[in-house]
Amino acid sequence: MDEREFHRSGQHASVIGLGTWQLGADWGEVSEKDALAVLEAAAESGVTFFDTADVYGDGRSEATISTFLSSRPDLHVEVATKMGRRVDQVPENYVLDNFRAWNDRSRRNLGVDRIDLVQLHCPPTPVYSSDAVFDALDTLVEEERVAAYGVSVETCAEALTAIARPNVASVQIILNPFRMKPLREVLPAAVEAGVGIIARVPLASGLLSGKYTAETVFAADDHRTYNRHGEAFDQGETFSGIDFATGVEAAAEFSALAPEGCTPAQLALRWIVQQPGVTTVIPGARSPEQARLNAAAGRLPELSRATLDAVEDLYERRIKEQVEGRW
Repeated sequence: MDEREFHRSGQHASVIGLGTWQLGADWGEVSEKDALAVLEAAAESGVTFFDTADVYGDGRSEATISTFLSSRPDLHVEVATKMGRRVDQVPENYVLDNFRAWNDRSRRNLGVDRIDLVQLHCPPTPVYSSDAVFDALDTLVEEERVAAYGVSVETCAEALTAIARPNVASVQIILNPFRMKPLREVLPAAVEAGVGIIARVPLASGLLSGKYTAETVFAADDHRTYNRHGEAFDQGETFSGIDFATGVEAAAEFSALAPEGCTPAQLALRWIVQQPGVTTVIPGARSPEQARLNAAAGRLPELSRATLDAVEDLYERRIKEQVEGRW
């Protein structure tokens, strides 16, 4: 699979990575055996970038990645984790002492002395404008606790603020055919600054797979049940912030746009990979087959102009009004 560079850090990632939120929590139960099988399928399919967080299963996702990689010393995989969501979401908690403590815990979970990439995990908006916060992150690099750092954001405005910071290596942002706003300002700014873009929620929490109907029911411990209106965390993380009924109808239209030999989910991933400025996209997977199919999207031919135009038209007609004003 093709790889792309995080220019500020010199690190590389496969164009299709693996998001491991599903392997920790909030998507229904996934056994450790199944989680390890997903990691194996992704790696065997050419994935060289795993994204996790200290809050996924309260460290379970990090520990599972450590178990897998320790059993496969032949593999080179860049592992990005995130920190900051295990405490009250107030700017006062984003200080060097806490960063060191959070980093110590993640390094233990991952079984490494130095983490490849650590990201602030969607912190309060004022954090992005704090010189002290980024000085503290620079200290983590100087102390060789992390090789590089980035941020995960909710809004385009937060992304642009972070990109202006000289040592931010990456910005992780929601980007998919139902969330196009980052294309206009965020991606061009990232390209100009040499900042990598990690595209998350690429399938709009599964909507873009085309598998759901208005009658679909998710498990009680699945965020697609308990966070539809932002009850637990930002609403944009669940179905990209789109009303479920609207999303199901729009996803049916989207599915019809898939070229021959391409699933709707692969169409969504291929669309993201094709956007100038994207470094890697991190779909999750609950089964080895899902991981293989996701990875295969990185080897598909480029989408035609007609398909790209049709996807944009669908967004303009059905989705834009719901998401652009908020994120």
